[in-house]
Amino acid sequence: MEKIKIFADSTCDLSPELIEQHDIGIVPLNIIFGDDIFQDGVDITTKELYEKVEKYKCLPKTSAASPGVFKTAFEPYINKGYNIIYISISSELSATYQNAILAAGMFDEGRIEIVDSRNLSTGIGILVLNAVDLKNQGFTAKEIAQKISELTSKVETEFVIDTLDYLYKGGRCNSVQRFAGGLLKIRPAIKVIDGKMTPSKKFRGKREKVLDAFFDHVMGNVENIDKKRVIVTHSQGLESALYLKEKIAQKFDVEEILVTEAGCVISSHCGQNTVGIIYIHK
Repeated sequence: MEKIKIFADSTCDLSPELIEQHDIGIVPLNIIFGDDIFQDGVDITTKELYEKVEKYKCLPKTSAASPGVFKTAFEPYINKGYNIIYISISSELSATYQNAILAAGMFDEGRIEIVDSRNLSTGIGILVLNAVDLKNQGFTAKEIAQKISELTSKVETEFVIDTLDYLYKGGRCNSVQRFAGGLLKIRPAIKVIDGKMTPSKKFRGKREKVLDAFFDHVMGNVENIDKKRVIVTHSQGLESALYLKEKIAQKFDVEEILVTEAGCVISSHCGQNTVGIIYIHK
């Protein structure tokens, strides 16, 4: 039987428990505050990220994992006879995908399959878990990579952002929009479309009202959801995530509803209390 190792990068936002349970390799992206470089999820947590943003009054920069980092991660498994599948953050959002391809070229052809998720956060993570399912069913690495590539266009990923502060600091909205948004309690939703982050809708009001409206917007008319798995992902917003999980459980007969926390790369772009729903269309 073919030995297969599945890899993702730290932006897949799967929990440490899921990563350990399914023996998933994780390649960290970088978080940069001035001259200090941290590895996402290795030597900086989401909580520590927000503490540093508060301290320095600015957002960090983020950078892709280098080809050398990928080579170092892949090589021990190649040497042990494994074939590798790596599912990356969208190539529209990061150079990570291209760097992984460069690293794969350092090994014999056919040993490493690189899949562009065309997504972010647990939009990647849900594909990784599907790859694990296929591996456990006995598919080859090449077959898994093909099936996951075909699934990428069926992944629905949408987040609602609690504060415009991080969009403002990241240059994605101006000071007038930030002020008006805060005054009117406007909370925008961001949807992943064609591998890119795209504004989809604006919600207004108190948190619970916004969550109800967001749920109706994302899940209200869904009929062909893959009921194997739905993921609710949050950035230091566990209470909101659990609220949405309960609403999903009440409406859909889903086998598994996972709640995960966004890592530092994703959180640095969206801010605290962001929460999202991710699922796959049949």
